Amino acid sequence: MRSRGLLAGAVLLFAATATQAQAPATSPAWLAPYRDATARLIAAATADDFAWQRLAELTDTFGSRFSGSENLTRAIAWSVESMKRDGLENVHTEPVLVPHWVRGAESAEIVSPPRRHLAVLGLGGSVPTPPAGIESDVVVVGSFEELRSRAGEVKGRIVLLNAPFVNYPDTVSYRNSGARAAAAYGATAVLVRSIGPMGMQTLHTGSVDYAVDVMPIPAAAITVEDANRIARLTARGQKVRVRLSLESRTLPDAESANVVGEIVGRERPDEVVLLGGHLDSWDVGTGASDDAVGSIITWEALRLMKKLGLRPRRTVRVVLWTNEENGVRGGAAYAAMHASEAASHVFALEADSGVFSPSTLGFSGTMAARLVMRDIVSVLAPVGITEVVSGGGGADIGPIAQMGGTPTMAYIGDPIKFFPIHHTAADTVDRIPPGDVSRAAAAIAAISYVVAEMPTALQK
Repeated sequence: MRSRGLLAGAVLLFAATATQAQAPATSPAWLAPYRDATARLIAAATADDFAWQRLAELTDTFGSRFSGSENLTRAIAWSVESMKRDGLENVHTEPVLVPHWVRGAESAEIVSPPRRHLAVLGLGGSVPTPPAGIESDVVVVGSFEELRSRAGEVKGRIVLLNAPFVNYPDTVSYRNSGARAAAAYGATAVLVRSIGPMGMQTLHTGSVDYAVDVMPIPAAAITVEDANRIARLTARGQKVRVRLSLESRTLPDAESANVVGEIVGRERPDEVVLLGGHLDSWDVGTGASDDAVGSIITWEALRLMKKLGLRPRRTVRVVLWTNEENGVRGGAAYAAMHASEAASHVFALEADSGVFSPSTLGFSGTMAARLVMRDIVSVLAPVGITEVVSGGGGADIGPIAQMGGTPTMAYIGDPIKFFPIHHTAADTVDRIPPGDVSRAAAAIAAISYVVAEMPTALQK
């Protein structure tokens, strides 16, 4: 999951506070022709743990799938072959050039007082330290405002941004922009308190942004516990000196690809219901929640339609995007390649917020489309989803949806369970209940089928 530009997906995790469209107590009469098919899709999705087992196969076999890595290349090939075995149509890849950043060896320690090893995780895209590392006193600040007020203390120092986690959209700017802000005042490096709630010495990575007119400085995350300890020490008037070493490097762009599969519409094949998640992940953990599971549950919607012999009026297309995490080049490449058919995209759903229950759905579109979607969601009562919240979309569907004025939706898992493992080594399949995966696949299959089958497309 990305955190800038078109990153509506992150904001959606907190959309439950927005205006909600409650589903009607019973399914509206106009849904009668679709009830049998949606019931069959839900029953098939929840009858077993097929989707979870496929998620486990993906993450166990290919591990982390960072842009430019061999693991991602192998996962793309596996996805193509698996989609073909499922009987999906027009299965193919669409080429994308992606950034290729390599982490390298990393270390950090407090050299006084007293000497202590620090767990550290470089931020994606960080420049390296000099070969001998950087050693300097630490200036601790809790906000950008405090950084500005103490600008005179920063030159030649390592800045620690110790901002407490409020929520992802409000806190992630310290990771994205912290190095740029600290460098402007002459800092030699920046340490960022991991962007997430208190974990168990958990390190969160993610992208760092640099300014073209300011010399970039090394940037890394440390745990919440270590950040708080350094803050307490300095608050007592003690100097804390840290040595930081990062061997990261940026290589030339690498070849990658989006993976595409379809159920071709029987009457209006040129009208597209677009589903997807991103196949790439950060290079720690196995990216199970972010976003292998989003790829699997959207793919599963098509597999279930094929299995049950359901071919809706419109084409249902799944795309497993590449390079969402540190570039969003997959989403941009898809929009560029399909620009001529942007207006024919009648609906787009992205799953990039986990699947942890209780889940909800975010939607962006006209009021008329919202009311129709509210009705459609009424069929999801068996999987525990009964409402639609304001705001829906995602980083990868954003470019094509903006071109086409397309109504968008996001599947939103419980953020309280998602963010402790997000962008960490703890993001593995072990933490995802199989039932949550099945329910998510059921919801997406039912919604996408109705939207693709109903006589009149959602109003733009």
